[in-house]
Amino acid sequence: MNSDKGYAKLKVLEEAHTLVLIVYRVTNTFPKHENLSLVSQMRRSAISVAANIVEENAKNSYKDFLRFLNTSNGSLVELEYYFQLSLDLNYIKLSEYKKLENQRIIVRSLLHGFMKSLRTKLAT
Repeated sequence: MNSDKGYAKLKVLEEAHTLVLIVYRVTNTFPKHENLSLVSQMRRSAISVAANIVEENAKNSYKDFLRFLNTSNGSLVELEYYFQLSLDLNYIKLSEYKKLENQRIIVRSLLHGFMKSLRTKLAT
């Protein structure tokens, strides 16, 4: 990631970017008939997590910032379902599922902490 951008220094964005890369690698092995459905949905959701963190950087208020971070959080919840579905359909192994889910949880934890700090700033 380009380190001269202010948002690139955010740990939550770094971990969200890692999640995107893992999702892309894993979905490369999915059946071709899933390219326009499950693969596309998973990739868009993963990208949405990171993109909304970046997009908020252009906003001028904590309130706008929180709205974009809430969208990121919604995309993380979608990914939780897609990962479980992929496992149930035998598109991924349990070890891949655990790797995906672990990274999702890391991002969720960082995102929630970030949102909490912004809410505190907004309240003051």
